[in-house]
Amino acid sequence: MGSKHLLAAALMTVSLSTIANNENKSEVYQYLELISGTKGIGAREAGTAEEKKTADFIVNTFRSMGYQPVKQTFTFGLLQDSANVIVDSAPNAEKTIILAAHYDSTAASKGSLGAIDNGAGVAAMLAIAKNIAELSNQPKINIRFIAFGAEENGLKGSKHYVKQLTQQPEALSQVIGMINFDTIAGGDITYVHSAHTSPYKCATDDIPFNSETTIRDALLTASEKKLGEQHKYTIHPAYPGYPEGVTGEWSDHAPFACAGIPIAYVESTNFTINGEAGFDGYSQTTHSETWDCFEQSTKTACQRDDEKQWGKMWHTKFDQLDTINRLFPGRLAQQLSQNVTVLTEVLSKPELYLTR
Repeated sequence: MGSKHLLAAALMTVSLSTIANNENKSEVYQYLELISGTKGIGAREAGTAEEKKTADFIVNTFRSMGYQPVKQTFTFGLLQDSANVIVDSAPNAEKTIILAAHYDSTAASKGSLGAIDNGAGVAAMLAIAKNIAELSNQPKINIRFIAFGAEENGLKGSKHYVKQLTQQPEALSQVIGMINFDTIAGGDITYVHSAHTSPYKCATDDIPFNSETTIRDALLTASEKKLGEQHKYTIHPAYPGYPEGVTGEWSDHAPFACAGIPIAYVESTNFTINGEAGFDGYSQTTHSETWDCFEQSTKTACQRDDEKQWGKMWHTKFDQLDTINRLFPGRLAQQLSQNVTVLTEVLSKPELYLTR
């Protein structure tokens, strides 16, 4: 190990120690700061040194919890390198449920530090993994936590992982579902989706496409139980091309649905807004600062032809911790905590939610 790697390891140890000793902020929020804060890693474009540093942070964090992380490396684009980080809670169990989040970010040139897309998803996944590791009675199924690289470049990490998985029929058959954490905090409302009822482009004739709602419904049930009526997950209403509660193929859940695995996709946005392309959830908030001009009564731009911002935070200058906390005091911390609560409930009690 060279001096540069020794220094990086020392800094990582200090960071994890800081989490253990800081009582003023939740653990999940501190993970988010270390990944996306101005004093943390920050922007993590696929293939960059910052993306690699994030992968190392995730490896070390998992290792500190007692897991044995595996780095699954792959190449994309013009021989760029990235990696998926994978851990199993019970490698010898007969059934596996996957919780995954991509750790790369995009739009650094526009000022994005990837706090909500997708530092929040990774931070929550790490906190949930820690909760599971500390259970006195371990779940009887295997929980596989995966941090995907290069999602923003075309789902490269998840596609690589699923390609390897489908080449192992026995391992594939053991996976009972996949939960995708992508932009789970920051938006006005937290939703959970299942795969679209029409197969994605990645679907083939070899494996039946899976659009079952079982995993989505499990998360809905758990969220109502743990968060109550006001804060529970919701499903979006139908809009042109998308029936109620289903989602498209633009995140890491898509290759899994194409591999015949039921999925649930958690995201925070606002499907009640008539955005740039209609009620499609790409407008995340009604906050006036994220619009050139927002008309509250019609939930759309005052002048649609002139609007440039459209209430979007992901891939923009708004995707920074300091900015989001200024616009929405307390929102990030609350949404992170709520997601950790719901998924810890589901994954720690699979017999109640997943394996009936």
